[in-house]
Amino acid sequence: MRIQIAVAFAAVLFALPASAADTKSAIRGTGNYGTAGCGLGSLAFGNTPGAVQILAATTNGLFGSQTFGITSGTSNCGAGAFASGTKNFVEANREVLAKDISRGEGEAIGALAVINSCVDSRAVGAALQKNFTTIFPTENASSDEVTAAILKTLHAEKALGCGRT
Repeated sequence: MRIQIAVAFAAVLFALPASAADTKSAIRGTGNYGTAGCGLGSLAFGNTPGAVQILAATTNGLFGSQTFGITSGTSNCGAGAFASGTKNFVEANREVLAKDISRGEGEAIGALAVINSCVDSRAVGAALQKNFTTIFPTENASSDEVTAAILKTLHAEKALGCGRT
């Protein structure tokens, strides 16, 4: 009996919009989704008003796609939790990132390219390496300064195709 209640509770939570902002947007009818909110349901059923939004909400709830979409910035859910990912990544991986940028390659550069939706991580590595002294002007440069310099480099070169910050 307890398991059934827990499953029912979880299903209700997944069916609800994941944030107040989503609820307000859905009520106003803004965004690329209907009143069911973003997620797989919005991709399958669109923003068509009416009872079809019940199916969209059910789809979101069954697959947990709304929560994933809000976190990852997919499924019509906007920028997602990774919008501040570059700053968090720099703070958590500063030493490894500095080494990889100085070499122009490495896992930290690959991760940075993914976080910022860049097209080619090799080109990202080359661009960051070229600007190493701007990105890390001193050993004591703050994470905010390093992040700003990285983002400036990524967005200055359109060929890198970087989308998010």
